[in-house]
Amino acid sequence: MNDYDAVVIGAGHNGLICAACLARKGWKVLILEAGKQPGGLGATSEFYPGFRSSVAHTISHVPARIVTELELQKHGMAIASESLNTVGLDPNGNHVYVNDQGIIGTGAEDIDSYGEYSRMLNRFADALEPFWLKSIPDIDARAVTQFLTLGQLGWKLRSLGREDLREFLRIVALPTRDLMDEKFDNELLKAVLSWDGLIGSALAPRSPNAAVLTLLYRLSCNFNGLRNERLIIGGGPGGFIHCLEQAASAAGVEIRTASPVKRIMVEGSETGLCATGVELAGGETVRAGAVISGTDPRRTFLELLGARYLEIGFSHRIKRLRCNGYVAKLHLALDDLPEFRGLDTPGGRMLIAPDMDAIEFAYDDAKYGNFSTEPVMEIVIPTLYDPGLAPQGKHVLSAHVMYAPYAQAAAASDNMKTDFMNRAIDRIAAYSPDIRQKILHKELLTPGDLEQRYNVTGGHWHHAEFALDQILMMRPTYESGQYRTPMDGLYLCGAGSHPGGDITGCPGYNAAHYIIDINKVH
Repeated sequence: MNDYDAVVIGAGHNGLICAACLARKGWKVLILEAGKQPGGLGATSEFYPGFRSSVAHTISHVPARIVTELELQKHGMAIASESLNTVGLDPNGNHVYVNDQGIIGTGAEDIDSYGEYSRMLNRFADALEPFWLKSIPDIDARAVTQFLTLGQLGWKLRSLGREDLREFLRIVALPTRDLMDEKFDNELLKAVLSWDGLIGSALAPRSPNAAVLTLLYRLSCNFNGLRNERLIIGGGPGGFIHCLEQAASAAGVEIRTASPVKRIMVEGSETGLCATGVELAGGETVRAGAVISGTDPRRTFLELLGARYLEIGFSHRIKRLRCNGYVAKLHLALDDLPEFRGLDTPGGRMLIAPDMDAIEFAYDDAKYGNFSTEPVMEIVIPTLYDPGLAPQGKHVLSAHVMYAPYAQAAAASDNMKTDFMNRAIDRIAAYSPDIRQKILHKELLTPGDLEQRYNVTGGHWHHAEFALDQILMMRPTYESGQYRTPMDGLYLCGAGSHPGGDITGCPGYNAAHYIIDINKVH
């Protein structure tokens, strides 16, 4: 007799969305979260008395379908900001601005080129967008629905027309350096436009892989009507998590925090082995018809399940997943709003990456296992839009700092981390000379810290690198690319499954609907 129809491991945004979708179809669902609060990397927490932030600092491409289906606005989801401008910072104040209207701060030729470049990427993103919210077919697809999905994908790409399809196939794995050099002259603009293909990854402008595909992924699925918009939700990303928690609870989901899972239980039968539930760290067992893991694939298969239950080739592929993080998170508690040269207000999403060489050189340090000597970064001051994240009149600065390789971060001493944090602040001070005088407290979370705090292998935002060999039906690897795994009764719903990371909810949503479809008894 099962205690639940499904038990979900991890109350990150994907776990919450998966559980809510199942519960709305009548499933009895339990979520078990190791931390003290739901949310994982999206949770908003206090890093200094009265000052709150999260590892993620904006919301971008959450699909409208998820917001509508789970009635998130009914559960308090409120947008605290307009779509944020992206500002490429120049130390002399000659900044470059990118928003949904175009670009400002460059020559006329780049402005014209950007119009065509933007239209091209939007056409490609339109073709791919429907497939981020679908279970991607297996390589060995036999079901009619899988053939239909493959056919729809092929038709969407063919509908681009011959010239656009050729261009899509040419640039999809092109290094962003080559693409930007083809299209633009302004070096700061090139760095700004390449950023969203690189942030969160082990890639640099000269890396041939999936940077352009990542750009297209981040152009898709916006719920607010604009491409690649960055929004701040009331309460930070944790406010979005709270809405998901409320939606899940309203649907009947039971959520238990401070309940780490020790192992996935497996039992045998005449038809083979099957996951039958979980054992918690304290020894309690929970039986369920389906075990759904929102944690990363390596932790799911190698720690919670165990390689002894897996075919050796599959376990080798999981062991070889590239899931080491390269991004550190910097939080500053500020006594007052800092000044940035050339800006009336330090609003929007501010990038410190003066040219593509600066990104490449920062990556070169990390490639050889070192923290970047001159890091590049993305900065947001969320309290400009949501003052409740800090005491009255005070502010939070939130920055994603690249590159901080996991191998170095996991072994780094406190002195090494402090040195890297000071280098990052020195970089900010080159654009904001008064920043140091306004710092009340500072916190740096390396990938090693993220791994320890959030139980994410390698401290990788996306649970696995977004790369050509780790996407679509290969995410995280074949035989588990459709949310189902080689172990009967065990499913994936986290960022390590299709379509990937960022706060989108697509993996959790897709997993729930896939599980519902193959368990029609519910």
